[in-house]
Amino acid sequence: MALLPLSRRMLQSAGSRALARGFASESMRVLPFARTYSVTPSVWSFSRTETLMNYNVSRWISTYPQKLNPAAEQIPVEHGEHDAQDKVECLPGLEPTKPGEKARVVVLGTGWAGCRLMKGLNTKLYDVVCISPRNHMVFTPLLASTCVGTLEFRSVAEPVIRIQPALSKSPNSYFLLAKCTSVDTNKHEVYCEAAGEKDESIPHPNWRFKVAYDKLIIAAGAEPLTFGIQGVKEHAIFLREVYHAQEIRRKLLLNLMLSDVPGIAEDEKTRLLHCVVVGGGPTGVEFSGELSDFIKRDVYYRYAHVKNYIHVTLIEGNEILSSFDVGLREYAISHLTKAGVRLVRGVVKDVKPEKLILNDGSEVPYGLLVWSTGVGPTPFVKNLNLPKSPGGRIGVDEWLQVPSTEDVFAIGDCAGFVESTGKPPLPALAQVAEREGKYLAVLLNRLAKQGGGKAGSATDKELGEQFVYKHMGSMASVGRYKALVDLRQSKESKGISMAGFVSWFIWRSAYLTRVVSWRNRFYVAVNWATTFVFGRDISRI
Repeated sequence: MALLPLSRRMLQSAGSRALARGFASESMRVLPFARTYSVTPSVWSFSRTETLMNYNVSRWISTYPQKLNPAAEQIPVEHGEHDAQDKVECLPGLEPTKPGEKARVVVLGTGWAGCRLMKGLNTKLYDVVCISPRNHMVFTPLLASTCVGTLEFRSVAEPVIRIQPALSKSPNSYFLLAKCTSVDTNKHEVYCEAAGEKDESIPHPNWRFKVAYDKLIIAAGAEPLTFGIQGVKEHAIFLREVYHAQEIRRKLLLNLMLSDVPGIAEDEKTRLLHCVVVGGGPTGVEFSGELSDFIKRDVYYRYAHVKNYIHVTLIEGNEILSSFDVGLREYAISHLTKAGVRLVRGVVKDVKPEKLILNDGSEVPYGLLVWSTGVGPTPFVKNLNLPKSPGGRIGVDEWLQVPSTEDVFAIGDCAGFVESTGKPPLPALAQVAEREGKYLAVLLNRLAKQGGGKAGSATDKELGEQFVYKHMGSMASVGRYKALVDLRQSKESKGISMAGFVSWFIWRSAYLTRVVSWRNRFYVAVNWATTFVFGRDISRI
């Protein structure tokens, strides 16, 4: 009985030495990436050596990068196009599905659209492979609340494997921590490379692989629009991801503490404590409201000596909340002004390290700059050789399928109707993306039941009803237990519009029920209660 632990330790030691030498022997082939959470060598665990060796690897391509060397993954330009193609051919990855196996759906992205799609897919009909540099979904409507400590960050982040448990339980379904770099629609393959978070180092940053698909769903999202303004990416902070909210919170609290430094000039203290928000959409307005709440309820009591210095400015080129009812816009302007938010109408022309310049030449010093001016296509979407919509997104037809391309669909902020459909562009909203994901999951399940799940098998299948989006209304919080609720289906139509405390209660109730899991609903409810009783968390961790 004592020999078994000893043999395992010997086996682990042997595996450790083999990996350190940078190769896997033919007799003991070791997967170069982990089973569920990542495709990077950095997550290798020697305690699982025996499990990994016994794992069924027959579906993986048997060619691996030579000695796991990232340099071996580079495609030398001087060798020509033919050598580059050969290099792509030898990439490791998932082979095409075989007859008798379930069809494989590859989902690029973990946003609202991709996660709602995966939640609705029938895993008895499909294997699911999700590829994304982010292993969680962000509940974006409540993201602004995390910037000032109203909510904790974990309350708005839902792990993907909780949304679709098959990613961790099904033997042929995976979540791969990676970013897709290109798509070959002729071969039904996507090419990816390992990814990490913003400040994480990956041992093999160019380590790449490929995945064959039967159905490809591109839900890669969008990126913040900067309009080519110099200095925005270098000096402003966006509000799209959890790490953006973390950066805002750390910067805000740092400036509050730096303002205590003895001998600091009055002008410098005023600049440090000037928070500027660019963009008067729902995100910019909600963040300004949360920030003004934080200042009035927490900063004034815990940093009483700076209350005459700290200010919030909201800059918008046109009307704030332009998609809302006129009466609601006027209410928001009045409420924000009373809360101490300075509203400025102007266009930013340049952003410097400590100030921004408007189109009229005026300069606005800042200590914290948050940029929220809408979204546009990512470089990945722009570089895809696929039809495009008038706005530069991936073009789709009435069934969210990419025209003239087999087995490829696009949903969410990265997708838009092609001009030939005659449909207006859809707004980049969470409810649009969620509705598209739900619709496409039903469509794919129906195709699989009709025998159209495999690659190239759906050409003669009926896709069913077209996707039709009906706007359910808009909501926005403006701080101090006040919110706006606009239930009109369009700007021109009539409907219920209300503002005030009742609207705030509706806003909170609606979003609490929309949080993905009961676990996070509990977190959100507890955070709200804790903040109400004890105030916001102002620790800088």
